Amino acid sequence: MDLIKKLWRARKLILVVLIPLSLLPLPLIHPTSEACCAYVLIVTAVYWVSEAVPLGAAALVPAFLYPLFGVLKSSEVAAEYCKDTTLLLMGVICLAASIEKWNLHKRIALRMVMIAGAKPGMLVLGFMCCTVFLSMWLSNTSTTAMVMPIAEAVLQQLISTGVADTQEDSETVEATEDGCLSGMTSPSLPATAISIPEPKKEKESKNSRYPTKRDHMICKCLSLSITYAATIGGLITITGTSTNLIFAEQFNNRYPDAKVINFGTWFIFSFPIAIIMLLLTWVWLHFLFLGCNKKRKTRREMLSERKIHEEYIKLGPISYPEVVTGVFFILMTLLWFTREPGFVPGWTSLFEKKGYRTDATVSVLLGFLLFLIPARRPFSRAPRTPAGDSSAERDPDPMAPMITWKDFQNLMPWEIVILVGGGYALAAGCKVSGLSVWIGRQLEPMSGLPPWMVTLLACLLVSAVTEFASNPATLTVFLPILSALSETLQINPLHTLIPATMCVSFGVMLPVGNPPNAIVFSYGHVQISDMVKAGFGVNLIGVLVVMLAIMTWGVPLFNLTEYPDWAIARNFTGSL
Repeated sequence: MDLIKKLWRARKLILVVLIPLSLLPLPLIHPTSEACCAYVLIVTAVYWVSEAVPLGAAALVPAFLYPLFGVLKSSEVAAEYCKDTTLLLMGVICLAASIEKWNLHKRIALRMVMIAGAKPGMLVLGFMCCTVFLSMWLSNTSTTAMVMPIAEAVLQQLISTGVADTQEDSETVEATEDGCLSGMTSPSLPATAISIPEPKKEKESKNSRYPTKRDHMICKCLSLSITYAATIGGLITITGTSTNLIFAEQFNNRYPDAKVINFGTWFIFSFPIAIIMLLLTWVWLHFLFLGCNKKRKTRREMLSERKIHEEYIKLGPISYPEVVTGVFFILMTLLWFTREPGFVPGWTSLFEKKGYRTDATVSVLLGFLLFLIPARRPFSRAPRTPAGDSSAERDPDPMAPMITWKDFQNLMPWEIVILVGGGYALAAGCKVSGLSVWIGRQLEPMSGLPPWMVTLLACLLVSAVTEFASNPATLTVFLPILSALSETLQINPLHTLIPATMCVSFGVMLPVGNPPNAIVFSYGHVQISDMVKAGFGVNLIGVLVVMLAIMTWGVPLFNLTEYPDWAIARNFTGSL
């Protein structure tokens, strides 16, 4: 028994050692770039799934295994760990630091709870609707990074009122019992203590930060709903996510005579998909974490709403730093939306050189300005100290900025940066080694299947691969293969390309599936097992809804029943 206990305690160390050794014959027997890359991919994936080592440390595995196996040079791997999205995240974190420092997130959170109510199901739906709308115009990563601090404030407020309510309820019960006993007891008889059993509540462990298990479930449900809603919102517009733009670019380059993909047609096709997915995902998360009970508003929820209203009143009138932060939030949103809207020329068209400015440019610029703009209104006294701020003594310097480097450093999730970088490194290795092409070629035996079956298998394969590889890299590899496959089968290429483009965004089962997953995971409310369980259902919902769309309203919209002339012209040109 002692040996078993020792082995169990050392299970993570054993797994870290055994997995690489057991898979080592793969690159030794088949010393090809594809086999070596597959070895690194499997080892890293097992480390991530099993959490045998910290996620950030596991993300560093490609940094030393790729150079050792000759897949990528060390300098090439290092470049993958700092991408444009890293700068985008840094700029957004600057804004998030200002939001949290001046309690703007608390004001927004309390107002949102007051509107939606403290009932968990409606609160989750409210957050999902807001996130979907923002993600239509902003990147999924930016939307998640902005909404999560607000959601976290709501969760902390509900948890804190939950603890107070539990104590208040117990005091009320005792007082009620004492009153009843005093009324029932005769003056000549001593009062007898009567214990009334209370309904049992599932409590978390003593070291847990959640008062009850239901509180923990609410935190899981709301956290996961935000990353799923960001993914759903990104599907709606052609500029909603990078994979949509990659599809539009590659499709227009391959089929220049096809004038069928634009902002309008994409919106008409994808908007019903997003609405159906939003509702089904909300129902799935409600069933998974909150249950199917339809209870009336509980006393605790009414007390929570009352206390939240009181907390909102305590915030007082909006302060100057909150106004500045809110203006920056709106300005960043508008600049992101108007950069390249797609249906009209954006502000980047004012510059002579194209392609130099991205969302990260706007994010870093505004984040940098927050280090310069004074937090004190010109010709006024010091700004009001944020409520609940432990550092009661503010900087007497009248030119003290909105945020300091320490404020930024306290919020910057460097582990998430490394985690996302590890995903990009894996994707780069798959592309350079030819492993992605090898996987794609396994689709060739599908030539004897009907079109809907080809589309379904392509969607399932793409959604599985994108769990471990970055979405843009996966789509970049699969689009040419699916285009060639569609031309070979003489079916409309849009029949496979559009569903694959949408399904490549459904990497929602692991923190490394996409940056929004990693951001939500960093808040610590969910475990990988929670993401896998909930993400599997969302993935399945997404694939089924996309298949429904391409087989119904997508047919007349894109004329999918006929093999188009622009695809025939492509075949003729290719044969020449």
